[in-house]
Amino acid sequence: MTVETKNTGARTAKTGLRTAPRRAGVLPAERALAPDLARGLMLLFIVLSNTAFHLTAARHGPSGWQPVDGGWLDHAVQFAMITVLDLRIYPLFAFLFGYGMMRLYLRQTAAGTSERDAVRLLRRRSVCLVVIGLLHSTLLMAGDIIGYYGVVSLVLGWLFLRRSDRALKWWIWIAAAQFVLLAAQPVVSALLAGELGSLGDAGAEPGADAYAAGESSWVAAAGTRLGSGLFVTFAAAPLSLVGGAYVVFLLGFWAARKGVLENPGRHLPLLRWTAVTGIAVGWLGALPAALAHVGALDVPDDAQSEGGVLTMLRDATGNAAGLGYVAAVALFAHWWAGRESRRGTRALSAVTAVGKRSLSCYLAHSLLFAPVLAAWGLGLGEHLSSATMALFAVGVWLVTVAGAYALERAGRRGPAEAVLRRIMYRPGRGSASTTGA
Repeated sequence: MTVETKNTGARTAKTGLRTAPRRAGVLPAERALAPDLARGLMLLFIVLSNTAFHLTAARHGPSGWQPVDGGWLDHAVQFAMITVLDLRIYPLFAFLFGYGMMRLYLRQTAAGTSERDAVRLLRRRSVCLVVIGLLHSTLLMAGDIIGYYGVVSLVLGWLFLRRSDRALKWWIWIAAAQFVLLAAQPVVSALLAGELGSLGDAGAEPGADAYAAGESSWVAAAGTRLGSGLFVTFAAAPLSLVGGAYVVFLLGFWAARKGVLENPGRHLPLLRWTAVTGIAVGWLGALPAALAHVGALDVPDDAQSEGGVLTMLRDATGNAAGLGYVAAVALFAHWWAGRESRRGTRALSAVTAVGKRSLSCYLAHSLLFAPVLAAWGLGLGEHLSSATMALFAVGVWLVTVAGAYALERAGRRGPAEAVLRRIMYRPGRGSASTTGA
């Protein structure tokens, strides 16, 4: 960046004048392996989680999430899902979302865009994601997370993107303390009252019902999904800000400023500690819930319910697992960069192609599985078990891998990314952008 560009950006920031973005997005040479690979793998985990809610003939247990019927292979899948995936992928998504958001902001300001206009650009993106999320939830899949993170990023981008490193660190500690205190409060209160086993409600409506996958009418199902989407977007998202769950998002901000995923070799001790500790804490925290689910641990049904102590322990340790997964991918990326053999390069390129087109692939998942699995569509979900549904989910992911790799070979973006980029940067309105992605 030239001195003239720096001075222009500084003057614009001081005066508050609006400027067009100085660039349109990330260039291929600027992409790092770890973030794209993590997003590609994350989408496999997400589709595994989301398709499980379409087991419409299955009998759900007190938790309301995973089914409790099936053979030994189904129970093995359920055990693995509870331990490895349930409420462990959302923190992974939150970290990567925050990381990508900060990297976009830094690229824009480094190119001369004023800080206010860079924040305004990201605000436009957040609003677009809220709209996309609500449409996705209503039309196809009630478990949408795009709208949720659109609201969260709208608030956190405004509050924290321009904060100093020191202020950001303080707020990370504040959010972490907030999260721990609020998560522990009901457990401590129940423990002191001698009612720990009865904390929760095993008779509550199963969480799977919010997906309306068993509804034979698409219109009726859409009404249920709209209600679920509105709740997740405009109630759960603000509550997560109050509850301190945004700490993972802020950690993504901090890591992006340090370039942790772009340069994992410079942060190996941190990444190793995070991977080992995070995954161990996350899996051990979910282990009691998984053991209880398959009948290996005898606990009251209330304790296994969505508000029960085992579920709360599983959820509270999910952040650690999500961060551990990101660190493990970054360590793999560092190892891969240093190897001499090129075997497996095509497979890795295909998965990272998914990560580069994560929004398109995420939406494509629902287009591929919702009409096939739901009762208002072909109704295949009624005839699958936990194990066969997992195979179906992997198949859906592999279809998107093939599609993303074909687009990568053709040098084309994902369709959703192309539309979002067009809205964000508003070509033809005096944009000063001279670079593309």
